[in-house]
Amino acid sequence: MVELSSNQQTGSRNPRNSGGRRDVPAEPKEYQELVINIDRVARVVKGGRRFRFKALVVVGNEKNKVGIGVAKGADVQAAIAKATEVAKKHIITIAIEKDTIPHDCELRYSGARVLIKPASPGTGIIAGGVVRSIIGVTGIRDLLTKSLGSTNKVNIAYATIEALRSLSPRSEWLNATSVKPLVKAVTSEKLESPKPTVKKKVVNESKHLLKKSPPKHQDKVLTDKKEK
Repeated sequence: MVELSSNQQTGSRNPRNSGGRRDVPAEPKEYQELVINIDRVARVVKGGRRFRFKALVVVGNEKNKVGIGVAKGADVQAAIAKATEVAKKHIITIAIEKDTIPHDCELRYSGARVLIKPASPGTGIIAGGVVRSIIGVTGIRDLLTKSLGSTNKVNIAYATIEALRSLSPRSEWLNATSVKPLVKAVTSEKLESPKPTVKKKVVNESKHLLKKSPPKHQDKVLTDKKEK
C-alpha cells in the first residue's frame, strides 16, 4: 500500500516558487487626475457621421499646482489619456495664503464668468460643478466662488484656471512697512492750490477809427451823393 505524504493527505499543494519576484509597492503619483466631463462629438463626412469622445481632465498636486486639458480620442480611454498629457503640460502655480487665496478676482473667458473670493478658516470650498472639481485638487481649503454667465463646462474650467493664474501673492501688492511712511508724508504736507491768474482785459480804444472807416453800405451812400 502506497503511503501518502502529509501534503497529499491534507489535500494542500506545495507552494510554488514566485521566481524571486517581490511585491513592489506602487510609487505615489505626483499629480492627482480627475475626469470632469466626457462628451461624444460627431464629425459629418461624405459617408456619414464619425463619432469620437472629448474628455475634460484636471490634474493637481494638492499643494499649489493645477492644470486642465481637453482632448479627443476614438474611445474614452484614449481621450482621457490625451487630455491628461495636455493638462500636465499646462501646469500653473497658484498663490495660496493660509489655505485660501490672497484676494478676490473676477474673470471672464468667452461666455463664462467666474468670481472667486477668499474665505475665513473653516468655511470650506463653497463651489459647485466644474469649479469645485478644479479647486479640489489644489491646496485651497477655504474659498467662496460663484459661476456666472455661460454653463459650458469647458469655458467655466478655463475661466477658473485663468482666475487662479491672475492671483498675485500678498507680498507683491501689500507692504505694511512702506505704506505707513507714505501716509505720514502725504498727511504732513500741505497741498497749496495755485492762485488763479487773472488775465487783464484789453480795452479796444479805437473808436475814432470807426468814423474814418464807415461800413461798406455807408460808403456807397456817400459816393452816390457826391455824384449827384
